[in-house]
Amino acid sequence: MALDEQDIRRLGRCVELARTALAAGDEPFGSILVDADGRTLFEDHNHVAGGDATAHPELAIALWAVSNLSPDQRARATVYTSGEHCPMCAAAHAWVGLGRIVFAVSGAQLVQWLTDWQAPLPPVAALPISTVAPGVGVDGPAQEYRDEMMDLYAAKFRP
Repeated sequence: MALDEQDIRRLGRCVELARTALAAGDEPFGSILVDADGRTLFEDHNHVAGGDATAHPELAIALWAVSNLSPDQRARATVYTSGEHCPMCAAAHAWVGLGRIVFAVSGAQLVQWLTDWQAPLPPVAALPISTVAPGVGVDGPAQEYRDEMMDLYAAKFRP
């Protein structure tokens, strides 16, 4: 499915959340959960700076959704995120039965930038969501946010 104007706008909110995370000294990742009627139900950004490397917004969304939404509501919801889900978050997304994922930049893009900058790579392989959770609909990356996200990642990870 091609990204529409609403998708691009919602990804813009995720980029804002990523910028908020970076300003707070954290890694620049942000995500929102939107219901089938287009209402934002939950949003968050990375909180890994406190020492919990699993404190990703996509995992927080999955945990919130399983506690607050019915299986049908979860299946009809969409997760928007500044960066493609890591394998942990993709698995959580699939296990709780969330619907479509839309991301601004891919894990492969991030790994390429980190490699180019000679920065440390993540401790987990940047597998595509479709490899970890093949039944989940996935759209991205969004070229509109490539440069902005690259700048946020560079501010945090570039040596």
